[in-house]
Amino acid sequence: MQEVLPLLVFQTDFTYKEGAIASMYGVVRSVSRDVEIITATHDLPQYDIWSASYRLMQYVRFWPKGTVFVSVVDPGVGTSRKACVAKTKDGYYIVTPDNGTLTHVWQQHGIAQVRQIDESVNRLKSTEGTSVFHGRDLFGYCGARLAAGIITYEEVGPVYDPGSIVRLPISAAHVENGKAEGIVEIDDPNFGNAWTNIPVAKMLNNGFAYGDDVQILLKKGDEVLLDRKVRFDRTFGDVAKGDVILYNNELMNVSLAVSQGSFIEQYHCGFGSEYTIVIRKEES
Repeated sequence: MQEVLPLLVFQTDFTYKEGAIASMYGVVRSVSRDVEIITATHDLPQYDIWSASYRLMQYVRFWPKGTVFVSVVDPGVGTSRKACVAKTKDGYYIVTPDNGTLTHVWQQHGIAQVRQIDESVNRLKSTEGTSVFHGRDLFGYCGARLAAGIITYEEVGPVYDPGSIVRLPISAAHVENGKAEGIVEIDDPNFGNAWTNIPVAKMLNNGFAYGDDVQILLKKGDEVLLDRKVRFDRTFGDVAKGDVILYNNELMNVSLAVSQGSFIEQYHCGFGSEYTIVIRKEES
C-alpha cells in the first residue's frame, strides 16, 4: 500500500496579483509531483505577523496530524531572523520565519521542538543570488522536501531552544462573577465581526447566560468606541437586522457583530492589544 504523504498548507500575504504564488507552487511541484498543495490564504494583511500567528491557531488543529504548514509573512526577509520548522506537541509542522508567527500556536498547541533550516542543504540552489523571496527559495522548498519525505524532520537543520522562539505579547482574558475583560484579538474581515479572546465557557460559568443584556465598553486606548447594552446570544438571527450582538464564535470565544452589517466598519474597530473590551452583566 502506497504511503500517504502529509498535506502541504500555505498561508502568505503575497496575494494573487503577480507570479509569486505560481513560482512558489512550481518549486513544490519540481520537488515532488505527489505532494498535495492546499491554500489556506494568500490575503493576510501585508507585513502583519500577528494575523499570521492567529490564523495558524485558528485552523491548524482541524487538519490531520503530520500536516506541514508553510506560513510566510516576513517583513525581515533576508535579515538575521531565523528560518525554522517547529514541531508542535500534538504533531504538526510549521515552516516559517521565527519572527512571532509561532506565538498563538505556542499558546494553543505547545512547541515540542524547533529546528533552524540549514540553507546549505534545504534552500533552492538556482536562486542563491537573491535574498528577498524566502517563501519560494527557503520555506516553500524546505516544506516540500519535508512533506515529500525527501528529508526527515531531523534533517531540516540544527535544533535550538524552543524557549527562545520570538513571541508577540498576548494579553490574557480575565473573567469573574458578572464581569469579563479581554481584547479584540482579530477581525473577521469578510463579515466585519470583532473576535475577542474571552472564552464563552468562562462567561457561562461566571454568571452570564445566553439571552442576557450585557453592558459593553469597547475602547481603543483611551478612546471609547462602544458603551451600551448589547444582547448576548448564540447567533446573528437572535437579534434584528442592524442590531449589535455579542455571540459565541467558531472558536468558542465571544465576538461582536452587527446582524447583516459590519461591526468593524460601523464602530471603527481594529484588533490587537490596544482594543480592549469590558463586559458586565446587567443587574436584574
